[in-house]
Amino acid sequence: MKALITAVGGAVAVAGCVAGLLYLGPDTARPGTAAPPTGAGVSAGEAGAFAAAGSGSASAADTARVRTRAYPGDPAAWTALARAEIEQARATLDAGRLDAAEEALRRSLALDGTDNYGAVTGQGLLANARHEFARGRQYGLRATRMAPDRPDGYAVLADAEIQLGDYPAARAAVQRLLDIAPTAAAYSRAAYDLETHGRPEDAAIALQRAVDSAATPAERAFAEARLGDLAWSGGAVDRAEQHYRRALVAVPGHPYGQAGIARVAAARGHGDRARELYGRLTERTPLPQFLLEAVEARGAAGASGRGSEENGKNGGSEGAVLAAQVRLARAEGGPVDPYLALYAADHGDPEVAVDLMRREWKQARSVIVADALGWALHSAGRDTEALAYARRAARTGWQNALFRYHRGAIEQALGMPEGARHLREAAELNPHLARTSHAPTVRG
Repeated sequence: MKALITAVGGAVAVAGCVAGLLYLGPDTARPGTAAPPTGAGVSAGEAGAFAAAGSGSASAADTARVRTRAYPGDPAAWTALARAEIEQARATLDAGRLDAAEEALRRSLALDGTDNYGAVTGQGLLANARHEFARGRQYGLRATRMAPDRPDGYAVLADAEIQLGDYPAARAAVQRLLDIAPTAAAYSRAAYDLETHGRPEDAAIALQRAVDSAATPAERAFAEARLGDLAWSGGAVDRAEQHYRRALVAVPGHPYGQAGIARVAAARGHGDRARELYGRLTERTPLPQFLLEAVEARGAAGASGRGSEENGKNGGSEGAVLAAQVRLARAEGGPVDPYLALYAADHGDPEVAVDLMRREWKQARSVIVADALGWALHSAGRDTEALAYARRAARTGWQNALFRYHRGAIEQALGMPEGARHLREAAELNPHLARTSHAPTVRG
């Protein structure tokens, strides 16, 4: 869509967030765009509910299961179920949902193994959710060759490319996505790339377009929460709170909206309120990001500490859950959420953090992974190697206060004069960083 390039002044590309099961924003599917079960006499309303099964809610998954029971011979019903299972896996951290999604895709391909675009894009979504980004890229490329004028393949491809660190390829995929389907999903991806390339004002324009074009409450909530994050990253706490509250109006209990409100409370020095909000959130949605923010909220009140023996006590119940997640990640050898590595680096064993992020680096080369690996190396005392990754994290020009803080701390530990400048820039970008994130006293 050329209008977006004119409006925001240039390059657009893909979103890539870092939840443990890769929350990448709203799906490209739209009510009425997915093919309903063939020969079933399905109403337009039923088709809309069927296509919306990727929303990630329990009701969406239940709806998709009902459709497969009613029409077991329709491959589209099984691909919709797979999407719903993937979204529920992201929301609940239940990896068993991904296995269920894989089985649903097998059923769909068994029914139609020759021209099953929905199953191919579903395989790409599944690969990306498992952090198998090279495979996600392969499925994305296959889907775009199958149907060059359909959007879902470009979304899969863009999400994989951003995680593999190929930002030009991601940009090309999202531009094509925008040209074909200028929806909330496309604008959200565009906004993320604009932000990561140092253009927050243009990112805000793209996210507002995502809000305006949202077809579902979930899409609206996601875009509003992202606008809140964007405002937060620039230190605009009041504006961030407005967007987080709008996200909660669109979808009561929206986890990223709730996390934002808790973050705002911590920034304003309302520690008890922040911990209460985080406690309710993490009981329902134990994402490493939310758990780590809860631990840091406790730390800001003077309850933080280092060492694995103190995780449960000083990190509260959230610290105990994070410690358990770290142990599980080490044992299973699967995807690693960078927030787990940040937790291990600051509150547990930095060598474990290094091991985890080296493993993830084999699968993903995004700036987020580079930053987390650099910080883990710094915490383990390997600052020369850490600096190389901190510089890789800075290569897109993202005005990210935490990235800037990490780089400054590493440079200061190496006795480099630019370290003080980067630490000062981090504080200027977000003055509330020390209250709400893992920004410990710089060593050395």
